[in-house]
Amino acid sequence: MIRFYHLGFRKTHGFERVVHSAATLVHMRLRPLFLLVPTLLAAQSLKDFEKKVTEFTLPNGLHFIVAERHQAPVVSFHTYVNVGSVDDPGGQTGLAHMFEHMAFKGTPTIGTRNWTEEKKALAAIDAAYARFDAESSKRRLADPEKLKKLAAAVDEAIEKAEDFIEPNEYDRVVESNGGLDMNAGTAEDSTEYYYSFPANRSELWFLLESSRFLQPVFREFYKERDVVREERRMRVESSPQGKLVESLAAVAFFAHPYRNMPGGWASDIEAFRRPDAERFYHEYYVPANITIGIVGDVNPQEMKRMAEKYFGRLPARPLPIAKRTVEPLQEGERRVMVASPAQPFLIVGYKRPDQYSKDDAALDVLNEVLSDGRTSIMYKDMVRDTQSALAAGAEATFPGGKYPGLFLFYAAPATGHSVEENEKEMYAVIEQAKREKPDDATLQRVKTKLRAGLIRKLASNNGLAGELTTYHANFGDWRKLFTELEEYDKVTADDVQRVARTYLVSEHRTVAYTYVPPEGSRPDATVVPEGGQQ
Repeated sequence: MIRFYHLGFRKTHGFERVVHSAATLVHMRLRPLFLLVPTLLAAQSLKDFEKKVTEFTLPNGLHFIVAERHQAPVVSFHTYVNVGSVDDPGGQTGLAHMFEHMAFKGTPTIGTRNWTEEKKALAAIDAAYARFDAESSKRRLADPEKLKKLAAAVDEAIEKAEDFIEPNEYDRVVESNGGLDMNAGTAEDSTEYYYSFPANRSELWFLLESSRFLQPVFREFYKERDVVREERRMRVESSPQGKLVESLAAVAFFAHPYRNMPGGWASDIEAFRRPDAERFYHEYYVPANITIGIVGDVNPQEMKRMAEKYFGRLPARPLPIAKRTVEPLQEGERRVMVASPAQPFLIVGYKRPDQYSKDDAALDVLNEVLSDGRTSIMYKDMVRDTQSALAAGAEATFPGGKYPGLFLFYAAPATGHSVEENEKEMYAVIEQAKREKPDDATLQRVKTKLRAGLIRKLASNNGLAGELTTYHANFGDWRKLFTELEEYDKVTADDVQRVARTYLVSEHRTVAYTYVPPEGSRPDATVVPEGGQQ
């Protein structure tokens, strides 16, 4: 499956999981499970697993989860920050993603040739931009010649600051000490950072990771801002599916910030300033808003000692205020069309409750019944039998799970078949789910696959570290990772039918699809309001 922006919440898969071809769908579904047998045997009992897990919270509020796996002398570290694009300030969409790009730029001692002078140079950039913004804010009254000179002064200040930068030094320190897979990702509900080290380099990770949170330096900010802008251009503006997903979210959510993609809107990105990132950091990157997972060949007592030594330096700060905006009740179908000469695509979303709902497990099972693999209803109906679609599927939670979102369906029409035909077939499948309960064999198959999905998550040290932090941050207890299997086991055929009838209703539906515009017309998105028809 394709992700438009990095990571998503693992249980719900996040905003970015949209299938774009049948080949991708098949590849994901047929991943061999025999490679996971050792993990299956190790994860059979929660009580046995708990014996290998140690967790503790520092006085500043930062929580650690340490899991021992001594099969190889390596350790994976996963830092989960409970902030995502849903927390972007108004007029600054994409800022959480922008901060992710600042992750490994270094500190006052890593990444600089002369910190004293670089600090002055960074301040000079801020001052130059402040003068430019003051004139630019006059809009039509701004002096074009003065703006030109001020913009040139900004460029000159940025160029001077670059003289003090030691590019990619953080990366080199990690790689020269055997570090692997250093990366980061931003989703609607989280920002995550992760990489692995040889076990005998664990203390280096503690030093590096704590230092970049203690004294982050947002060097090369405007260079990375250009990278973020280019990512949007590639993944949204040049991608029919990217534009379609963005349009769907903007129409499905009138008020809640789930309407904004993690990458942000172009005008917001272009207006980012370095002080914006600093304010965002001080508000959201507080120790009590961070969970760190450590999995591998470690001694838990040593991990705690080093955590106290290095991360104990971070000052405690208040948690950020939770989002207050509640999406109003949708009272009619909404539709949006995106002009595109490329492969047609259809997405239909129905409003659903958040991941804390008592119906969450039943919705997950419904998703699997409808769309998981060649035995699913959608595959048999739309791909195999009618052959109206190249690929078709569903996503139980979109774009995130922390707040009420969407239950998503998608289809890529086959040659000779229209979006309208696929939409009709999709509704027939949904009506079948409302009318007919899944049989016992189907429920058992689905629950087996959900269990296999858990095993897949735990196959690698990094995967396990990510899951432990995700479940702790979202549910307050990493054990939810295991106990949700019990919730799946309790789901009945009646539950599956009930949630289909409750949530897959037309008045709570948003439909988005691409169409080929008439020759010579302007390819804009077209929105049909609630209760309207195309």
